[in-house]
Amino acid sequence: MVKHQPLQVYERQLCLSCLTGIYGCRWKRYQRSHDDTTKWEFLWSLILFFTFSLLLVWFYFWWEAHNDYNEFNWFLYNRSGEWSDGTVPILATTAAGFTYIAFLMILALCHIAVGQQLNLHWLHKIGVSAALLTTAIGFISVNQTWGEEWAVIPVSLQATGPFLHLGALVAVTALAWLVAGQIACTEKIRFQVVVLLLYLSVLLGLYMAPLSITSPCIMDHANLTPRPDVIGHQGAPMLAPENTILSFQRALQMNVSGLEADVAISFDGVPFLMRDRTLRRTTDVGKVFPARQLDDASSFNWTDLHSLNAGQWFLKDDPFWTVQSMAQREVMLVGNQGVCSLEQLLRLASLHNQTVVFSLRRPPHRHPCYHSWINDTLEVIRLSGIPQHLVMWTPDWDRGQVRQVAPGLQQTSVEKLPPQVLHQQGISSLLLRYSQASPYDIRWVNSNVSVTLYTVNEPWLFSVLWCSGVSSVSSEAPNILRKVPYPIWLMSPDEYCLIWVAADLISFTVVIGIFVFQKWRLSGMHSYNPEQIMLSAAVRRSSRDVNIMKEKLIFSACISLSVLCNCPPQGQPQ
Repeated sequence: MVKHQPLQVYERQLCLSCLTGIYGCRWKRYQRSHDDTTKWEFLWSLILFFTFSLLLVWFYFWWEAHNDYNEFNWFLYNRSGEWSDGTVPILATTAAGFTYIAFLMILALCHIAVGQQLNLHWLHKIGVSAALLTTAIGFISVNQTWGEEWAVIPVSLQATGPFLHLGALVAVTALAWLVAGQIACTEKIRFQVVVLLLYLSVLLGLYMAPLSITSPCIMDHANLTPRPDVIGHQGAPMLAPENTILSFQRALQMNVSGLEADVAISFDGVPFLMRDRTLRRTTDVGKVFPARQLDDASSFNWTDLHSLNAGQWFLKDDPFWTVQSMAQREVMLVGNQGVCSLEQLLRLASLHNQTVVFSLRRPPHRHPCYHSWINDTLEVIRLSGIPQHLVMWTPDWDRGQVRQVAPGLQQTSVEKLPPQVLHQQGISSLLLRYSQASPYDIRWVNSNVSVTLYTVNEPWLFSVLWCSGVSSVSSEAPNILRKVPYPIWLMSPDEYCLIWVAADLISFTVVIGIFVFQKWRLSGMHSYNPEQIMLSAAVRRSSRDVNIMKEKLIFSACISLSVLCNCPPQGQPQ
């Protein structure tokens, strides 16, 4: 009777076949080898690891850049002239590529764990090369066109750094199983020393990493400043079309402390709200004035502007994926919005006693208001009846004259200037991008002037800036920030130190235990294996000798099976 192999052995061989088959298309048992990986395949393993690391950074960048997706789409619109959500294909390809490369990395680690020779299939090599090339092109493209967004990585690390450190510590601690297995199996002293020193260096670096991790959210709870005020940037553009009355009304319903807008000057001198240079994206100018849809928005008089619809585009493009959740009545309100004037905004803010901050765009050179644009805007502020202290004045032109005409305005700079310059120009507040001010800058500047940072849409970013001590933020998502009554996480230095020390001690104990167990487990497992010896010897021979050796091995197995079954090999008489 032939003894059947235990089910566990069969399952193990099946798993091993799937492992080597998917990674290197080595489905047959005789195709597998326990010999050392060749230098060529080792090089491909390094390329795979580098591609994985690069994709990991790329994936993290786009995950944290979610705060600025609308800015990215607007940037693409200015280059192409067509509005679309350009982040969707980027995220889809990034997720697919990262999943694929991560899967290959797991298979490679499994090969090392079971002692199999690494032999990446040529199709996978093409896939890795394509992933590496496209990711590198992506890095170069972002660096050339949207380079300022790289600043989101150091800012985000202030929120994620402590947790990424713990995750990396868990991963490297788990790798101790592979490292200990490799050291216990090999007989090369130099290899053992190099691998052990490399692993211990990485582990020690992670143990000491918290010394370089800084986060404003690691502070005593008693030192937390009051919640920053939220200013509605273009109103609440996730809930209604940007720079429309409805958008500002929705922002006021979200309990904002101020309203921010983009202002241009019409051909007949009326300041109105418009972010883009043209009217194509946010109005139906292509339908009403098809021959003028590429003209500068400032070339239209107020009568023409007032006749345009500024809401239908929002329902069509759905820039924030929020239209589907709107009630029918809300959809009708959105669809009937028109272009808003600065005076309408100021009267609304004055009615609710809210601060107004706006960026003012100078008209083109041949515009009738090219020289009088500052005075025209000041006149509208005066006629609106809004108290001057509620208006944050950002244009740098003729600040001296502006202070004389309207001394009550909050002089606001959009540049981080030296303290003496701020004092000389009478500037009392700063309006900066969130990446332009570090926690130290915020604390230092706040003692002299108020600081407003834009554009803050994500709760994690709002929490970091809150812990940094910022006085106010400008946001396109006041409806989201309204749900953040407290920083997402906040811990005292003593609490973080305790977590740090405990994690290091647990990791060190687990690593020592794994090394001891692997040494004990593998010390008695080096047994005589005729099949492996023959395959190992064959690997070092020519391809012809390899094939002959494999045929001899298969024939020997057939003879053995025939003897066990009490029947001669095929071709011999019974």
